Amino acid sequence: MLTAESTSFWGKTYTIAENGTPITTWDNSWWKSGGTFELGGRAYHVRANMWGSRYTMLDAAGAVFAEAERVGRKNWTVHAGGRAYEFRRTSIFRSDQNLMDGERTIGTIRRTSSLTGNLAAELPGLPLPLQVFVLGVLIVQWQSTNAAGAA
Repeated sequence: MLTAESTSFWGKTYTIAENGTPITTWDNSWWKSGGTFELGGRAYHVRANMWGSRYTMLDAAGAVFAEAERVGRKNWTVHAGGRAYEFRRTSIFRSDQNLMDGERTIGTIRRTSSLTGNLAAELPGLPLPLQVFVLGVLIVQWQSTNAAGAA
């Protein structure tokens, strides 16, 4: 299980832990939608398009590692390593997400605190950097949604 817990009042950084052991820190970008993290000695940068519906994960050399499309919609997709991973929001009233295999749920992502934006995820079959990417994308997406609702 992966968890993401906010480490700052402004929700700019999150500690990502695997089964309770910290593995990286997600650092939200101040000026653009996205963020950065380092895992296994490799740095990754995540950037969004202008509308926040498409995210690209780049490695330190600038090569595309993964892309997320239609983020914020009921159904959205992550492409990485020649595979497509399908996600589905569980309800119009909740932000929880399911990792799908056809019509079968094989993984989940849920908010554990609406106040802090903390998350918990079970994403079997996804490589660890991809799991962190998905959590980071949802952190940014949910923060954008909350900011828009507050405005």
